[in-house]
Amino acid sequence: MKVKEYKRAESLNEAYDALLNGSVIIGGGAFMHLSDNEVSIVDLSKLGLSFINENEDTVEIGAYTTLKEIEDSSIISSYFNGVLSKTAGIIAGVQVRNIATIGGCIGGRYGFSDILTCLLALNAKVELFKAGKMSLEEYLSSREIKDIILKVIINKNNKKASFFNMRNSFSDFSVLNVAVCKDEDFKIAVGARPLSAVYAKDAMEYLNQNELNYENIKKAAEIAGDTLNFGDDLRASSNYRREVCKTLVERALLEVIK
Repeated sequence: MKVKEYKRAESLNEAYDALLNGSVIIGGGAFMHLSDNEVSIVDLSKLGLSFINENEDTVEIGAYTTLKEIEDSSIISSYFNGVLSKTAGIIAGVQVRNIATIGGCIGGRYGFSDILTCLLALNAKVELFKAGKMSLEEYLSSREIKDIILKVIINKNNKKASFFNMRNSFSDFSVLNVAVCKDEDFKIAVGARPLSAVYAKDAMEYLNQNELNYENIKKAAEIAGDTLNFGDDLRASSNYRREVCKTLVERALLEVIK
């Protein structure tokens, strides 16, 4: 990416006006090199968007909070089996985790993102400057949205969650990743297909409507692999991803019901 202008915003209104005029909001900038565009950049680092707050019913994570801060947070690690902290802690190297922000990961809608898959399974919401709160699922599917991510909101309740991924080397992007969350119902998210994370809705419906046993868990994993779309890239073929999906969904489901 080539930067033709860099500006540090003094207010959200200033940043939003720049966004509407074609500028790009920068998070940590860890993955912006993946684009070849020439852009004007707006930095939000002065706007107080780096925080982790625990409320009565929710955990809130500011958009400028780094993956390393999420990894090290005692608040984040105390909920959902610590899955969000654990997932943040295996992304790339510590140098990347020190600069990559959760808002940047969400705003980029990166297909390879592990943290997106985890957040989707946790049924997270995002709060935007103009549009307000919406589900992460809605945000990921609405690419025409031009807005500023302020924070991520996760309901605490008694969720249990798990995350599994497959990659070719420890610091590489995932070939495929899977996150499962069990509250009243199961949520199964699959990412790095290599497209952005989505719910395995047919598998979720089957599992939520049938008795919970090993046979039905295995069947749900098969449904996930058979019904989701997968693609080819340098890391793996679509057929390979399909088979890996079945295995990882089964493992994630078994982990979350322990």
